[in-house]
Amino acid sequence: MATMYNLTDRYGPRLTNSPQFRAAGEWAVGQLKEWGLSNVHLEKWATTGGRGGAIPSWEIKGYSGAMVEPTYMPIIGYPQAWTGGTNGMVTGEAIMAQIQTPDDLKKWTGKLKGPDDLKKWTGKLKGKIVLTAADLELPFPTTPLAHRYSDQELLDMVPDIIPAGGAAGRGGRGGRGGQPNPLAAMTPEERQAFTEKQRTFFQDEGVLLTVTANARGESGTVFASNGAPRTGDVTKNMPAVAITAENYNRIARLLEHNVPVKLSFDIKVAFDTSNTDSFNVVAEIPGTTKPNELVMVGGHFDSWHMGTGATDNGAGSGVAMEVMRLLKSLNLKMDRTVRMALWGGEEEGLLGSAAYVKEHFADPATMKPTAEHNGFAGYFNVDNGTGRIRGIYLQQNEMCRPIFEQWFAALKDITPGVITIRNTGGTDHQSYDRVGLPGFQFIQDPMDYDTRTHHSNMDVYDRIQQQDMEQMAVIEAVFVYNAATRAEKLPRVDLPAPTPAGGRGGRGGGRGGN
Repeated sequence: MATMYNLTDRYGPRLTNSPQFRAAGEWAVGQLKEWGLSNVHLEKWATTGGRGGAIPSWEIKGYSGAMVEPTYMPIIGYPQAWTGGTNGMVTGEAIMAQIQTPDDLKKWTGKLKGPDDLKKWTGKLKGKIVLTAADLELPFPTTPLAHRYSDQELLDMVPDIIPAGGAAGRGGRGGRGGQPNPLAAMTPEERQAFTEKQRTFFQDEGVLLTVTANARGESGTVFASNGAPRTGDVTKNMPAVAITAENYNRIARLLEHNVPVKLSFDIKVAFDTSNTDSFNVVAEIPGTTKPNELVMVGGHFDSWHMGTGATDNGAGSGVAMEVMRLLKSLNLKMDRTVRMALWGGEEEGLLGSAAYVKEHFADPATMKPTAEHNGFAGYFNVDNGTGRIRGIYLQQNEMCRPIFEQWFAALKDITPGVITIRNTGGTDHQSYDRVGLPGFQFIQDPMDYDTRTHHSNMDVYDRIQQQDMEQMAVIEAVFVYNAATRAEKLPRVDLPAPTPAGGRGGRGGGRGGN
């Protein structure tokens, strides 16, 4: 757990390109070298080609929030990533402006800037603090926050045929109540375009800052991620805060009963746009008889900024590092080179792994394999929290089933070894799958990942389950060792058709990142 302490308490959170992210990378390099691994380095990649623009450094330097009228209430909240500061304490009248769809945007636009007969609405939001979320419903929490898969749930993951459309994912994150989110029906591209239009609208109207919440964010949990575009002069981005559902609902109810509410916020953030290049952490154990053939293990290194990035994805990074430590300390001789990569930019759309695959194996836009593509033998990924491994997703690669059945048979005392033809999406194995390489994500017990820790302020060291982490490291080490020593490389599916630049490709479904 020393690795987890360093990744979380010491160097977390690890928002891509933040000072903590870079410090964590330097620490990881030092630790991997201390363990005797080879070719340890930070491999740079440019963030300028990613969806949403280049990734500058951003960190929170200070936050306080409170309702000050009609009475005082501290507000539990966090600035959203890449949003601006307030330049000191600001106090403003709270107002509800639920803009969840393009039609909502048109409605408010007509009231604020338009014909003479609508002048009475002009400036309605100027100097205000705007609550933007839909009404939040918080039913009594009768469902356990955390659970492990039952035998029946695991059996349900093993259909006889590939599901229609190919993708299965990990199930929705609908939470524990609340109204449907209209944005959820949009494609990632549509959602991004709309949210950027929404932000521009509020900024142009002179809003002090926006406040939002999520129905999943009850009992003091705050869910937040990106809150502003990374294009143009990011230092001028409007402040935006995510708060707990209970705080949000109290303010909303007061407003619904025509009670004036004033809120105060003091937000300090720091931008650094001088270096938008990011990195992946890379380390190797050289192969003996087939050093040019490659088995890879990894998980994403970056996190969001509210907690310390423990379950998402300090767990996956820590397990990958432990796999390398185990294989090295046991002095196991493996035919193929084993390479670990801890990815940056996953939360912004699998950017680090996509850049790496494009550089080393194939560009999805042309699908012309490199020499390294031919020598690739498999990639194993962990990015579903701290829960123990219960099986693996085949990504429709049925040819690997008998191989994995044999490997899991040796591990039957610690895992049922469920193998499903289904795909899972939203994490870095997809970058390999997209260019026809065998990349796999393990099935893990959900624990409280989807209900409490994923992209929240509760994603901290205390949520890590040590015995589960140890089990994951053992299983992944066995898979990596077997892939590095078996006579043949893992079988692969046919090379996909080229995917135009910006296309999503692959068979995983879903978005990046977890």
